[in-house]
Amino acid sequence: MEPRFDLFTTETGARLGKRFANLGQVVERSPLPKATQELVSLRASQINGCGWCIDMHTKEAAAAGETAVRLHLVAAWRESTVFTEAERAALALAEEGTRLADACDGVSDATWARVREHFDDEQVAALVALVALINAANRLAVIVHQKGGSYEPGMFAAVTG
Repeated sequence: MEPRFDLFTTETGARLGKRFANLGQVVERSPLPKATQELVSLRASQINGCGWCIDMHTKEAAAAGETAVRLHLVAAWRESTVFTEAERAALALAEEGTRLADACDGVSDATWARVREHFDDEQVAALVALVALINAANRLAVIVHQKGGSYEPGMFAAVTG
C-alpha cells in the first residue's frame, strides 16, 4: 500500500497542518503530564491502526525518557502493573473516546469519574482535546495511507513550525 497523497505539499494542507500543530502545542504546554500525553496518543493510534502516529508517539515518548517496557505494554495496559492509576484513567478515556461507536453512551460515567479523581480542570481540558486531536490525526494519516517507520523525534514540529 503506497501513500495516496501528501497533505503537506498543498497550500490548504500546509495551512491546516500548521493550525493542527498549534492546537497540539496548546495540549503539549498544558499541565497534563507529557508521559500521559504520549501514552494516550499511542493507545488511540493503536486502536485506529495508524502506523504513522504509532511510530511518532512511540519515538517521541522514548526520546522523552519513556521506558520500552511501558511502551510495549500500552496495548495491554489493563493487564499490566507499570501504569499509575491516573495513567490508567487517561488510557480508559482514550479508549472510550476513540471507540465512540462501540458504546451507546460514549465515555462511561465510571471512566469519567476516575478521570476527575486524578486530573484537575486544566488537565481534563487538555486530555479531552488530546483524545479528539489524536483521533483526527489518525484519520488524516490512515485515509491517505501515511506509513510509519521513518519518523524521527522532533520531525513533526520541524515540518509544521
